Amino acid sequence: MPPTLASLVHHSALKLTVRAGGERLDTPVRWVHASELTDPVPYMEGGELLLITALKLDAEDADAMRRYVKRLVGAGVAGIGFAVGVHYEETPKALVDAAEGEGLPLLEVPRRTPFLAISKAVSAAIAADQYRAVTAGFAAQRELTKQALSDGPEGLLTALASQVDGWAALYDASGAVVATAPEWAGRRAARITGDVERLRERAAPASSVVGGGTGDGKGGDGGDASGEDRVELHSLGTGRRARAALAVGTAAALGTAERYAVHSAIALLTLTTERSRSLYAAEQRIGAAVLRMLLAGQPDHARGVAGDLYGGLLDAPYRMILAEAASASAGRARARAGDADADVDANGGGAAVSAEAAAALAEAGGDLVGGLGEVVESAAARSGEAVLVVPDGERLVVLAADRGAVVAACAQYAEAVGGARSGGEQAGDEDELVVGISAPAGPIAAGAAYKQAEQALSVARRRGRVLVEHEDLAAGSVVPLLADDAVRAFADGLLRPLYEHDATGRGDLVASLRAWLSRHGQWDAAAADLGVHRHTLRYRMRRVEEILGRSLDDPDVRMELWLALKTTASAE
Repeated sequence: MPPTLASLVHHSALKLTVRAGGERLDTPVRWVHASELTDPVPYMEGGELLLITALKLDAEDADAMRRYVKRLVGAGVAGIGFAVGVHYEETPKALVDAAEGEGLPLLEVPRRTPFLAISKAVSAAIAADQYRAVTAGFAAQRELTKQALSDGPEGLLTALASQVDGWAALYDASGAVVATAPEWAGRRAARITGDVERLRERAAPASSVVGGGTGDGKGGDGGDASGEDRVELHSLGTGRRARAALAVGTAAALGTAERYAVHSAIALLTLTTERSRSLYAAEQRIGAAVLRMLLAGQPDHARGVAGDLYGGLLDAPYRMILAEAASASAGRARARAGDADADVDANGGGAAVSAEAAAALAEAGGDLVGGLGEVVESAAARSGEAVLVVPDGERLVVLAADRGAVVAACAQYAEAVGGARSGGEQAGDEDELVVGISAPAGPIAAGAAYKQAEQALSVARRRGRVLVEHEDLAAGSVVPLLADDAVRAFADGLLRPLYEHDATGRGDLVASLRAWLSRHGQWDAAAADLGVHRHTLRYRMRRVEEILGRSLDDPDVRMELWLALKTTASAE
């Protein structure tokens, strides 16, 4: 701790005597300053021990001394050191009374004690305190490093909370609480997640202070803070976006040693939560290679390359997740529709334009695909699950354990995006997100899982939904999948000759065709439904064939006509 007036009084070489303010000798002394000015206040910063001989002061004038001492108290002076034997043989009573009245410590300095000796004593004490703080900081750094290596971030937080005599909490990139120490700090950490989210919006590195410091840092009501403790928030990470955040709660402002401990914790947590860019890029290349091998039907090679990094993910059922911006998904579909025979590259077409749009969205905070990547990686980190995340052009490919935290986090994120979309918070279709999730699969079925995810992605785009699971597609009817302008145009064009024929009043061919198809070509049953003779129905079906130029004996023709009838019926 810094030197105090009491430590100077007890300094055997200084021989100081207390003349007033003895109850406030625990006041810290920031520095020593000698001044004979009648008003030294403009040159004071607060916390100084002011040394005087009263060369220019009328120290025996009670009113003058009251005004003088009052100004010193207002400036935050720690105390007065009055030298006797220079201009006054003893400390003037007016000065003593004024100091007693204001509660300002007044120390009498004997003639044989030079002011320089007091300055040296204070300087040496401050230097010793700083040395102790640095030494304690290095010791704290060693302890924090030891805990981080042995017990990970949780052990580091426990050691940090002990060092600062308070609590500590770690938040992930989404602002969720990852770990706290001690255990009672969980509720307090959860209360400031809004402040953590605001910190993440600022460019890293960033820090802020929440609360005041009137509580005891722990409290007794269910472990929550009894008063409002002082909480420092620090972003963690080296990139533009913070990878995590650290909260440190204490009853008062941090001292020098505690500050060293916090800075050490920030450095260590940054190393544990923010992987180097080269390592992260290497992991992504490994993940991309594993994905290519799985899609090429080489699960054994994929498992060998994955090793401990992704190997566990391939030993259990997993889900294939595809995500991209709605504009990219629509552009991909248009490219396929425009050239059905062309070998369309999944990353080709308008990739350059989409990449620029994605970059602009990222700068504006609207990169929903990138946000999904952060969410699934954070969920994997919290749950300890292995996850494979591979950016593929404007598309994101994710391999995650079936029924795991990553799949659940993906669904929650999609729900939040859907809520924002319905609330009108997004600028347009280009900002929207579409996600397709495959059914559970194993390594040997990666290609099928990828195709399932693509199909679900396509349905999500067509239906205007954020997320569609492939398992949901078989649960309903195929008819809603035909809700597309191109399909409706085909149905209208195919059936138009029949509708035009019926409009002339020469027979009800459309209704007859629908009844006949619904009865699987059974003449008697279909005729009964129509209330006509079966020969009449046979005549009408021959007219359908003549008008359309197609044979109803062809199962493909019957299928197309039935889907066309269902499509037009759903549009009516």
